[in-house]
Amino acid sequence: MKPHSELDRHSQRSRRAVLLNPPILYAPVRQRVFRLSVRPPFRLDLTVWLLRRRPHNAVDRWDGTTYRRVLALGNAPFEIAVCQVGPPKKPELEVAVTSASRIEPREEEEVARVLRLMLGLELDLTPFYELAHTDALLEELAARFVGFRPPRFPTLFETLVNAIACQQITLTLGIALLNRLCANWGPGFSGASARAWGFIRPQDLAEVAPESLKAVGLSRQKAVALSKLAELLARDPACFHGLSALTDEAASSDLSRLRGVGRWSAEYALLRGLGRLNVFPADDISGRKKLFRWMKLPDKADYQATRRVVKRWSPYQGLIYLHLILASLSEKGWVS
Repeated sequence: MKPHSELDRHSQRSRRAVLLNPPILYAPVRQRVFRLSVRPPFRLDLTVWLLRRRPHNAVDRWDGTTYRRVLALGNAPFEIAVCQVGPPKKPELEVAVTSASRIEPREEEEVARVLRLMLGLELDLTPFYELAHTDALLEELAARFVGFRPPRFPTLFETLVNAIACQQITLTLGIALLNRLCANWGPGFSGASARAWGFIRPQDLAEVAPESLKAVGLSRQKAVALSKLAELLARDPACFHGLSALTDEAASSDLSRLRGVGRWSAEYALLRGLGRLNVFPADDISGRKKLFRWMKLPDKADYQATRRVVKRWSPYQGLIYLHLILASLSEKGWVS
């Protein structure tokens, strides 16, 4: 594994070779502003950090008050800027949508739908907090992060790309690899003072050779897995639609048939892509360590033992996983 600085230099050299068809950048000329109601309590900062995970995430951007992301609706990219108006007990979101062309009402509605999904705006966590009040250990953890919502990646494709890219490497390096993928092949948008890229889509990668993906730092196995996944979704965009009707076990089994997707990636997709809050990805070694350190238990658990430990918080095992991520981000000084 190359040191990060060396890998970054390699990526800069190779990007010139692989960026044969750079994304078209649009100069923004139109903007619409609207508000979204939110069930209290709510904290945009905590929710956004669960999407960002690291400060250098170039897709999910946060400057301390505003969340920004490029979204591609159809073939046109939009930049969204989201701010929280009001305190956690009386929250409301102000959303600005910027585009190169006139923004139609249906497009505004689609942006609102995606944000409600991504930021968990319609979820009611009251039953979870009621459970936390019966458990002293959980109550202290939950009280630290009241107002966060379990966010979801907007598509299952984005979830799986995150999972595959970040396998068996540090999350810091994984986010850097995702940044490079998006800068090379994601939908581009030129704002008033900076360029930004949205997350890559299946059609963006379907014609990209694995060798080009390797040039930005991916292993051959990951490059081939992402190519195959993109080809599948580009050919059949509805191929995952039936997963929502399946049990956790059946959905995980179906996902595990994909190249590069094992049990951890499948369970990660159930939680972070399909929003199944009862799923704790028990093969996540970092997640296990966080769990057992928090519980002050010996860190010698395997997959089955981890599942047994978190079963006491059913059906909110996934919320434990997300709370522990927030606790880790707090230790690093990125959230408070």
